[in-house]
Amino acid sequence: MNGADSLADTLLLNGIDVCFANPGTSEMHFVAALDRKPSMRCVLGLFEGVVTGAADGYARMADRPAATLLHLGPGLANGLANLHNARRAGTPMVNVVGDHASYHLVHDAPLQSDIEGLARPMSHWVHTSQNADAVSRDAATAIEVARTAPGQIATLILPADAAWSETNAAIAVAKVPEVPVVGECAIAAAAAALRNGKRTLILLAGMTLRAGALETASRIAQATGARLLTQQANGRMQRGAGRVALERVFFRIDAAVADLREVQQVILVGAKAPVGFFAYPGKPGSMLPEGCAVLTLSQPGEDGPEALERVADALSIGRDVRPILSSGERLPVPDGALTPVAIAQAVAALMPEGAIVVDESVTSGFGFFTPTHQAAPHDFLQLTGGAIGMGLPATAGAAIACPGRKVIGLQADGSGMYTVQALWTHAREKLDIVTIIYANRSYAILRDELKGVGAGEPGANARSMLDLDRPDLDWVHMAKGMGVEAGRATNAREFVNLLTAAIRGNGPFLIEAVI
Repeated sequence: MNGADSLADTLLLNGIDVCFANPGTSEMHFVAALDRKPSMRCVLGLFEGVVTGAADGYARMADRPAATLLHLGPGLANGLANLHNARRAGTPMVNVVGDHASYHLVHDAPLQSDIEGLARPMSHWVHTSQNADAVSRDAATAIEVARTAPGQIATLILPADAAWSETNAAIAVAKVPEVPVVGECAIAAAAAALRNGKRTLILLAGMTLRAGALETASRIAQATGARLLTQQANGRMQRGAGRVALERVFFRIDAAVADLREVQQVILVGAKAPVGFFAYPGKPGSMLPEGCAVLTLSQPGEDGPEALERVADALSIGRDVRPILSSGERLPVPDGALTPVAIAQAVAALMPEGAIVVDESVTSGFGFFTPTHQAAPHDFLQLTGGAIGMGLPATAGAAIACPGRKVIGLQADGSGMYTVQALWTHAREKLDIVTIIYANRSYAILRDELKGVGAGEPGANARSMLDLDRPDLDWVHMAKGMGVEAGRATNAREFVNLLTAAIRGNGPFLIEAVI
């Protein structure tokens, strides 16, 4: 057994049996070790951003980490944007990054870089294995870190000589960290706040966005008159018919400030106090009114669902207080012009029960949320860190995590181009994914932002940096070139027909929705 075998065995022993990979020469001994482990599913991404984004989508749905395999510092750097998103989502992940053999570093070879320095801003833990005997122990530590609530990014650097050298070290078992419970003082403070008669907002995130915890939060809201909201972007939310309908904090500053202007106190449950995505001249950074009190019931790494139950008990809220759940009344399918609203209505009407929706629709999807409260029960995954290029890879990871469930990707055309290579992975792995491209032929959000920062209307030079034309992107041909069946819709009826066929089918399908 060599160090690479030791690493593969440690991953498998501790429940990590999927590896998203884009390897190079330094990783060949680990590739050979994985070749000897038929229980490990190895998934190739043609760009490292696909690898890290797929691992993110996988872990959000599997509730356990996958591994990634990346080639040296530049390969890691190519995947950093989606590691940023994963970190913001509270996603567990174990990155394995190959490095030159330790004795080769003195030569400063062309691909040599400061891998630890590159990894550290997007990782909770970074470590380089010193020799083959240390690899299993280091890998077990990485897995333990990744499993630490709410989910963390662990990056293990594997020098080539640590991978190819022999070892007799025992395969290490990773500890399973317990999720810390909330202290009694925080429970008492939240209960007292909910009794004081002030206009109260309960802001939810993390595991409190699962169906059971949402019902507890709804019961608290019914009993106390508090309002429920969630963050603008979340790693995973369970929603649809028969579940609590929860709105999000508005993305745009003016709308959020207006919506929250009467709130006197906020109770954070695994969430952060809402702030603007960016600074805007003459506008506040915080979306909360001046003087609003902020209480933390649970931190992101604490057991928020259990804390909500204890608050309900402290308030003596009986089981006769029922949560308010969405009805199952479906919207009719749309007709006429193809707009973002029509797309939302069609998806709400046609999505099957148990679907997984991955949303990177950016501006085109702002109106998607409310019409889909009454859609079939589904999981909803969002772009959490603002680094575009997450959508297409995350759908791949979600589909691998949950075979048998239809995955629907809501994808802006501009951000889709960041990781378009993921379509090849959709085809190669025969994943049951429907990708909806919002083809508005522009970085529409940047047009909004140009106005939002007070820079005025775009001129010729600005438009050349914001519009996706000359030539128009042809998503149907791009998809087919990577093995994904595709069609184009220019009106609502065409879109409904394509979506109906795609949902009935099995395998990847892309719809270019020209809006």
